Amino acid sequence: MATRPMSHIEQVCADKGMKMTEQRRIIAHVLSEAHDHPDVEEVHRRSAAEDPRISIATVYRTMRLFEEAGIVKRHEFGDGRARYEETPATHHDHLIDVRSGKVIEFHNEEIERIQQEIAQAHGYKLVGHRLELYVLPLDAGKATEE
Repeated sequence: MATRPMSHIEQVCADKGMKMTEQRRIIAHVLSEAHDHPDVEEVHRRSAAEDPRISIATVYRTMRLFEEAGIVKRHEFGDGRARYEETPATHHDHLIDVRSGKVIEFHNEEIERIQQEIAQAHGYKLVGHRLELYVLPLDAGKATEE
């Protein structure tokens, strides 16, 4: 197997002193390269394409380890599957297409400001939040109207 540069997640694991087996390296690389929010089955499929000896159980254990170490963030987007992303460096929210499952990351300063105002209006300081918007494409209703 050709050596490749260390992925961002591999580097974070190394910085935390985590033991990295070759299978964990592959899973870390797959997650670092993901531009979507894969579930465990998809992480397994991508990892097994690189090394067929990687079992689904190994992926589950590794994902749990990465989650507990704060390396990946777990999301439940209402489709019954836990989905993962590398723990983001900056805050963002999610737009979820309920038909396709596509997840779009976004950041909106006005929404951030309004959330702060709502917390303050109720006598609180906002210390964190998660916003998930579940959507259908605007043209989704046209096919049913015809």
